[in-house]
Amino acid sequence: MSIHFIFRIIGMIFFGFIGGYIGNKFSLENVPEQIQNYTVGFTLLGFLIGLIGTPYISTFPMSYLKKLFSRISAETLLAGFVGLLAGLLIAALLTFPLSLLPTPFGKVLPLLAVIISAYIGITLLIMRQNDIFYVLRNFYKTTEQSNAEADSWIKSSRSILLDTSVIIDGRVSDIAKTGFLPGTMIIPRFVLTELQFIADSSESLRRQRGRRGMAVLTDLQKNPLIMVQISDIDVEGVKEVDDKLVILAKQLRCPVLTNDYNLNRIAELQGVSILNINELANAVKSIVLPGEILEIAIIQDGKEHNQGVGYMEDGTMVVVDGGNKYIGTTKLIGVTKVLQTAAGKMIFGKPESEEQ
Repeated sequence: MSIHFIFRIIGMIFFGFIGGYIGNKFSLENVPEQIQNYTVGFTLLGFLIGLIGTPYISTFPMSYLKKLFSRISAETLLAGFVGLLAGLLIAALLTFPLSLLPTPFGKVLPLLAVIISAYIGITLLIMRQNDIFYVLRNFYKTTEQSNAEADSWIKSSRSILLDTSVIIDGRVSDIAKTGFLPGTMIIPRFVLTELQFIADSSESLRRQRGRRGMAVLTDLQKNPLIMVQISDIDVEGVKEVDDKLVILAKQLRCPVLTNDYNLNRIAELQGVSILNINELANAVKSIVLPGEILEIAIIQDGKEHNQGVGYMEDGTMVVVDGGNKYIGTTKLIGVTKVLQTAAGKMIFGKPESEEQ
C-alpha cells in the first residue's frame, strides 16, 4: 500500500466530515426539510475532493521538497539553516519595539521584520558559506591540540567527484595512497549503479572491467588514510551519467576526477574543473631530450619499414629506426626526436652503434 493511497484515504475521510458538517449547517439555515439530502450530498462531495485533492497538499509537495533538497549540498543546507536562525533572532529583537508603533504599523511591521530578516539571513550565509567555512577551518586548526585531527578536517574540506571510468581505470587508488588527492572522494549513487550494471554485464570484458572497478572502490574504502563517501545526491530530469556529474560538480563547486576525454571536453565547456589522470600521467613521465641514451627492450615491429618499437618503464613508446632486426633484444638507443601527440609522448631514436 503506497503512501499516496494512505493519504488519499485520510484526506477523503477528513474532507467528507467537513463536507457533511457544511451540508448540515447549510440545510439547517436554509432548507431544514432537505437536511438529509444536503448532508449526504456535501459528504460525498467532500469524499471526492479529498480523494482527488489530498496528494496536491500533502505527498506531492513533500516529494518536490525531497527532490529539491537532494540536489543541495550539506554545506549549503547548513549555511541556510544557520542563516534562518540568525535572521529569526534579529527579528525577535526587532518585533517588540515595532509592535509598540501605532496601528496599522504595529501589526504589519513585526511580520515584515520576520520575513525580511529570515530572507537576508539565509541569503547572506549561503552566498558567503565558503568564506565562513574557511574561517571556521582556520579557527579549528589554531585551537585543535591534535595535528592529526586538524589535518583530517582540512582534508575533508575539499570534495572530488569520481566518474565510472576513473574507478575502472584503477590508477586512482595508487594516486590517492600517495596523498596527491587531498579531500573527500565522492562517488554518487548513480555512478555506483552504473558500475554495478557493468559488473553484471553479459559480456565477459565489460564484466571484468566492472568487477575491477568494484575491487578498486573496495580498496579505497578500506584505506583509513583515504576519505571516500557514497553520496545519495542525485540530479533529477537528466539520464546521462556524464551530464549528471557536470551538473552535480556545479552545485557542489568541486572538480571531477576522470580519464574520459568526452567528459573532459563537456565539463570544460561548462566551466567545471577537471582532474584528468591521463594528463597527470603524461606530466610525470620522464623528460627525455634528443641526444640522450636509453636502454630499451625492442619487442615488436613498427608501422614503417625497418622500425622496431619498445617502451620505457612509464609506458612511453620508443620508435627505433632500423630496430626491427633487434626485436627480442635490449639495445642502447640514441634519442633523435621527441614528439608530443594527443595520445601522449613518443620518442624516436636509433641504435647507438648505428648512430656512431
